[in-house]
Amino acid sequence: MSVGVLALQGDFREHADVLRSLGSEVTLVRRPEELASVTGLVIPGGESSVMDKLTRMFGLADPLRAAVQGGMPVYGTCAGLIMLADNVLDGISGQQSIGGLDISVRRNAFGSQTASFETDLDVPALGETPVHAVFIRAPVVETIGSRATALATIADGRCVAVEQGNLLGTSFHPEITGEYRFHEYFLQKVQTAGFGA
Repeated sequence: MSVGVLALQGDFREHADVLRSLGSEVTLVRRPEELASVTGLVIPGGESSVMDKLTRMFGLADPLRAAVQGGMPVYGTCAGLIMLADNVLDGISGQQSIGGLDISVRRNAFGSQTASFETDLDVPALGETPVHAVFIRAPVVETIGSRATALATIADGRCVAVEQGNLLGTSFHPEITGEYRFHEYFLQKVQTAGFGA
């Protein structure tokens, strides 16, 4: 399995390290030809508006949309979740997303970096043991369409993890806490999908 990590901006190195530790061959994706060589993709946390501009600047925006529409498994964390949302409620002027997840998200829903927090989440799809989640300037899923499914919510009921077919998104950063179950769950999707094989 060759899995890509979008490496234009954000904490892509941490995701690459996790995926390698789980036995995947990892390609850092910065160009369309690199995207074409992988069977799944992780879009990391970072700054979603900057990531949007860079994907367009590097000629990746349309190939990314085509890959998502074509069934490539994609996992987005934090800014990556925003990139995968069909609707960004409070994007900056001109901000675009790749889309694919039938959700609306709100950026920086919990406030500034100083309002970052950690909590344990029940994620039945990953087993009985709670997932320890770190939220850093995190988005939240405000609405979930009929095609998407919530995987986890915080105490006030707001959705922070979602999936739809081969797409997976979390508001938080499992790559920085040693919590690898979401990456394992994603790799199962990659294996099952057989995308590009």
